[in-house]
Amino acid sequence: MLEAVLALCAGLLIGSFLNVCIFRFPRDLSVVRPRSFCPACEHTVAWYDNIPLVGYLVLGGRCRHCHQRISPRYPIVEALTGLLFFSILLSHGPTVLSLKLCTFAALIVGLVFTDLEEKILPDEFTLGGTALGILFAALIPPRSLGLMVLLLPASWGRAWVWAIEAAFGALVVGGTLWLVGRFYFWWRHREGLGLGDVKMAAMIAAFLGLQAGLFALILGSFLGSVVGLIYIWAARKDPATYELPFGAFLGAAALGFALLQDQIFALLQKLLN
Repeated sequence: MLEAVLALCAGLLIGSFLNVCIFRFPRDLSVVRPRSFCPACEHTVAWYDNIPLVGYLVLGGRCRHCHQRISPRYPIVEALTGLLFFSILLSHGPTVLSLKLCTFAALIVGLVFTDLEEKILPDEFTLGGTALGILFAALIPPRSLGLMVLLLPASWGRAWVWAIEAAFGALVVGGTLWLVGRFYFWWRHREGLGLGDVKMAAMIAAFLGLQAGLFALILGSFLGSVVGLIYIWAARKDPATYELPFGAFLGAAALGFALLQDQIFALLQKLLN
């Protein structure tokens, strides 16, 4: 339990850093300098106003200097990241698997909220995340191993085989989504998916494996279609021009699968038997 509480605190701090990334990556700003500042008046935020959750609550959700409202995205990202880290450590303990899942959760949170806010999926999250997923695969394999384990010689060593398996899954899942996007463009003569979505799908497969990556892709597409159509209808948007944040739905599906994959695989095995 102590490890889970420490993970909660770490998650709050990581969530605070993710907020910096969500704001600065789309604007090509450094995440190191300058220090945190108010987007409205650009006044530097004092360290005591930058404490995760506490600063927002003490300030009443407004800048101390210009009194402009602070986006509720800041406490939401901090709280969500903290709770995800807490639940992962509570389920898996202080293991390499927990570190892998926490890293994946942080990347997904960053991507989901950047997509919702700016409709951008930064390479720092997607391409950097893909590299991290492949590195983690060398330490701990995905839940389901596939073709590369059968094809590559055992003399290469498990770490190399697992890493290549993760890279292969990223290539297949990302390539699949790219082909879907090309078909949509050929059919409708307009872009339906951006390269950011393709890179995000590859990152998810690098962390979760080929089968889980494809499952997340299918579920994310289903969620995007259903929820997106409902939102377009309710908000009276033009379906021909409205840009759906597909990455947000893909991320939600992937994160749900990552946290519940044991239960999902057990259920699928029951259904197949």
